[in-house]
Amino acid sequence: MCAFDGRRRRAIALLSLLVACAGAGADETEGPESRPSFLLIVADDLGYGDLGCYDPTGRSTRASTPHLDRLAAGGMRFTDFHSNGSMCTPTRAALLTGRYQNRLGRDFEGPLSARGDQHLGLPLEAVTIAEALKRAGYATAMYGKWHLGFRAPFLPTRQGFDEFRGLVSGDGDHHSHINRSGDEDWWRGEKIDMERGYTTDLLTRHAVDFVERHRDRPFFVYVAHLAIHFPWQGPGESAHRVRGRDYWNPTKLGPHGEGEVGPVVRAMIESLDRSVGRLVAALRRLGLDRRTLVFFTSDNGGYLSYGGRFRGEISSNGPLRGQKGTLFEGGIRVPAIASWPGRIEPGSVSRETAMTMDLMPTFLELAGVAPDRDGAVKLDGASLAGHLLRREPLPARTLFWRDGDERAVRRGSWKLVSRQSETLLFDLDTDRGETRDRSGEKPALVEALRADLERWEREVTPVSAGR
Repeated sequence: MCAFDGRRRRAIALLSLLVACAGAGADETEGPESRPSFLLIVADDLGYGDLGCYDPTGRSTRASTPHLDRLAAGGMRFTDFHSNGSMCTPTRAALLTGRYQNRLGRDFEGPLSARGDQHLGLPLEAVTIAEALKRAGYATAMYGKWHLGFRAPFLPTRQGFDEFRGLVSGDGDHHSHINRSGDEDWWRGEKIDMERGYTTDLLTRHAVDFVERHRDRPFFVYVAHLAIHFPWQGPGESAHRVRGRDYWNPTKLGPHGEGEVGPVVRAMIESLDRSVGRLVAALRRLGLDRRTLVFFTSDNGGYLSYGGRFRGEISSNGPLRGQKGTLFEGGIRVPAIASWPGRIEPGSVSRETAMTMDLMPTFLELAGVAPDRDGAVKLDGASLAGHLLRREPLPARTLFWRDGDERAVRRGSWKLVSRQSETLLFDLDTDRGETRDRSGEKPALVEALRADLERWEREVTPVSAGR
């Protein structure tokens, strides 16, 4: 993958010009301090039903999440928000670029492996949220799980982030910060710099410190939590992984057997909730809450079981069918909350269909950066800014997912799922649990959605795609 090629130079040059001329989404007051800051918090493997505000009956929620529930009560809660992928890497690629991850090739449709994909990473010619905002004068930082490359040059610091603390692999011990290969995986910038402490707490502390140091200028902070991804470990436990040992086997899941994981995952969710509370409290203490958009979501749906084990002990996807790794709603419909006091209506609920890739165009519009959708910085996502601030409906569009041989298409309330030898059609307005296949009743719609999918695949698939 080439670095800083002609396409990247043209894209950066266009962004520079657009930044200089921008202003459509910014406040009327001049000066960088008038532009909003952004705190983006992404949980790992958190299911649709894991938060109290998504299950007011409490039937499927085992954890107490008062801070996230309060965030939703003070802002907008999305009920039809989707991750771009059903696994870690795909969603993160789409989130940072505002584009379908499928444009990057098949390698980015599943999780990158720290053992087999060491040579891969988010292409340097891709323009990220951080790069666009940094060139507009924003301070940028990432704390948490990268999972888009394992060594230079495929590191956050090469993709627009001024600071990075966290892990580059798909998972690490929450206490010892050792990855599956038994290697140290806790970075400061582009070097290993190990720290003691629980991952969730460390990331929170670093993010608060960054906000305190940059309170006088607009910032973009991306907190990519590892919780609640395995190894399942609570805050008060001891380390499980040690340096030099191999964990590419069932020991990767952590020290707990079946029947023991439920309370641990609950503790991890509640730790995540406390982190959000500390971050929001810091904004309020520094007088930054009314000029900061906080957006919380998950990278994919939750696990209901793993390898046939731990059934009912891990996540809850509420009424949704399927789990992480599938393109049923349980794998891709995720919790999403937007909060901006004084700008987003408190207690509002959005039923608009949105995706992770919509966050980049949203942030750029609010920051006053308007990339040319037909030029070098073309985005696939749609800005949510008008919907967040004025409840404007999103434009009608057809959305797509592809992961290996499984595909899904969404147009309005209708969703087509193609997997193995079967094609299923669901009306999510009346059947969000995807229990009733309507393909036999709507053959014309099935063919139309298949045709849409074929056109999309031809458009996004690179000529050199393939593993």
